[in-house]
Amino acid sequence: MFSGCSVSSLAAKFAFFPPDPPTYSVKKDDGGRLVASGVPRDHSMDVVVLDTKHGNKIVAFYLKNPCARLTVLYSHGNAADLGQLYDLFVQLKVNLRVNLMGYDYSGYGASTGKPSEHNTYADIEAVYQCLQTEYGVSQEEVILYGQSVGSGPTLHLAARLPRLRGVVLHSAILSGLRVVCHVNFTFCFDIYKNINKIKKVKCPVLVIHGTEDDVVNWLHGHGLWKLAKEPYEPLWIKGGHHCNLELYPDYIRHLCKFIREMENITTTTRLKKIRQTLKLHKKATATTAAAASTTTFTANCCCRIRFRKANCWSCSRRGCLTVRCSKGSAYLCNWCCGGDGH
Repeated sequence: MFSGCSVSSLAAKFAFFPPDPPTYSVKKDDGGRLVASGVPRDHSMDVVVLDTKHGNKIVAFYLKNPCARLTVLYSHGNAADLGQLYDLFVQLKVNLRVNLMGYDYSGYGASTGKPSEHNTYADIEAVYQCLQTEYGVSQEEVILYGQSVGSGPTLHLAARLPRLRGVVLHSAILSGLRVVCHVNFTFCFDIYKNINKIKKVKCPVLVIHGTEDDVVNWLHGHGLWKLAKEPYEPLWIKGGHHCNLELYPDYIRHLCKFIREMENITTTTRLKKIRQTLKLHKKATATTAAAASTTTFTANCCCRIRFRKANCWSCSRRGCLTVRCSKGSAYLCNWCCGGDGH
């Protein structure tokens, strides 16, 4: 009988396949600038080494586009490193008109440590912090992109950032064990429980998946799309497999459409939502104030207090005495003492 830890470790072994040996290395050039050997020299790309909270050093590539309004934080699949992804990053940077930050998980490429679920969470957190502190990128300017196992750290971070611009899930998984065992329920020792985290994402989510994916079944992507709070029009690539979706023309076309709409979301949809929220808040405040005013009025207003008129002892009528002199306390009966009743 397997224990929870052993099953989780087994799932992790299926999840991570770092290229061995790595396809690149990191060194300093004559000017003391970090560069990556094994990839073309690119003056628009920064090579950075970041410390994670778990004590690992991870490598990231930051590709700058002067026309960019948004930045994509790309979490790659389980069997590639940055050296293999450089050409794709350049194509995405140019075609989508974005800045792009890609990184290698702990134990991948030139990053230190061992790959694990929790290390990938620490890895993406360190990269996101770098975007904020070193490049001045705000949360509202970030689109998180997760491919395959990269959907795990992507949704981990997306669930914690309420003002993200958008999320792209490319051949994503519902959870680790659902890929390996095809179960329909969640174990406590499962890894990458995306099926739960997708419900916490508050921004638009684009799902891309191949209908013939024999590694991660199309139902994973479809399930995530159905669970998203703000699902964007999905892209189901007919005949697409797990590792070739970028070759289809619809892939870049649909991504471009998504990016353009995310660029305009601040001045349209997001502002509309803000106004609606403000109106609802004002309406609720006015209702509360009115209720408070009514309650105060009912409790304290003297107009709500009823007084009974005095009675004349020799008169059969009730409440017949009224004050007849404003300067004194003289009462006259309206009926037997010469009052208005005669």
